[in-house]
Amino acid sequence: MKVIIREMQEKDLDRVMEIEKKAFSPPWTREAFLLELTKNLLAKYIVAEVDGLVVGYGGVWLIIDEGHVTNIAVDEKYRNMGIGSKIMEGLIQLCIDRNIASMTLEVRKSNEAAKALYKKFGFKEYGIRKGYYQDNNEDAIIMWKDI
Repeated sequence: MKVIIREMQEKDLDRVMEIEKKAFSPPWTREAFLLELTKNLLAKYIVAEVDGLVVGYGGVWLIIDEGHVTNIAVDEKYRNMGIGSKIMEGLIQLCIDRNIASMTLEVRKSNEAAKALYKKFGFKEYGIRKGYYQDNNEDAIIMWKDI
């Protein structure tokens, strides 16, 4: 299976929204993604494509010398195939190319699969944001990685 990582485009949003709605509660809106792609000069988003189909995506905000991972999601039919790793590699490379010194993200305390992915790439747990997730008041684990 060949996975292509490329910059997200507006034409990808229908498919991104299908994945987003199944992956997150509450999901981002289409308008939020559109603003990220067209107005937020700090935002960079990529997609993973298999046979011409978008099967995952990820985003990062590039703020001075930090990369803040906003989201990563993979279509449930394509999970456990290394696509999340390819997306993470793509986001890290975006940061390296722009001389970013470190990366950070928040992840649900209960999301063991995501935490394992991030740890695989050298992210370490540095703190907790109590009640961070509005849908169920779950805590977020803050993770950091030096590049």
